[in-house]
Amino acid sequence: MAQYLPIALLLGLSTLFAAGSFVASGRLGPRKRPTAAKVAPYECGIVPEVEPPQRFPVRFYLVAMIFIIFDIEIVFLYPWAVIYRQLGSFGFIEVAVFAAIVFVSFLYLVSNGALDWGPAKHLRAAMASRTTESTVTRVGPDAGPPPGRAA
Repeated sequence: MAQYLPIALLLGLSTLFAAGSFVASGRLGPRKRPTAAKVAPYECGIVPEVEPPQRFPVRFYLVAMIFIIFDIEIVFLYPWAVIYRQLGSFGFIEVAVFAAIVFVSFLYLVSNGALDWGPAKHLRAAMASRTTESTVTRVGPDAGPPPGRAA
């Protein structure tokens, strides 16, 4: 049991620190509502004349997440590439699992529209396949019924 004492102590201290941070923030923080000047975005000392038309789209943050994901991947792949011969098949499997996790996160971001920067696309119902018989309407006395229809 003595082996777990440092872990229990660290867990207790971290819980105490988190709780103390919340209590100190509540006690030492401002008690009154912030003014409009304090809530306004800081623009290098320039008072904004008009409000921005809208918030940043979520796609902006998704692209930032893609950058961070690939940045982290590169940071971990460089050391692996330096010693990959020493790691053997275990190192290859670990990097393959890591790359799969990164790829799944990339697919998640793309499925949420991270790379769709144009206007929103509206899907239409699928049309039947078009052929000359279905597209061209024959007019006249000798035209007969359209193909596929009985007279």
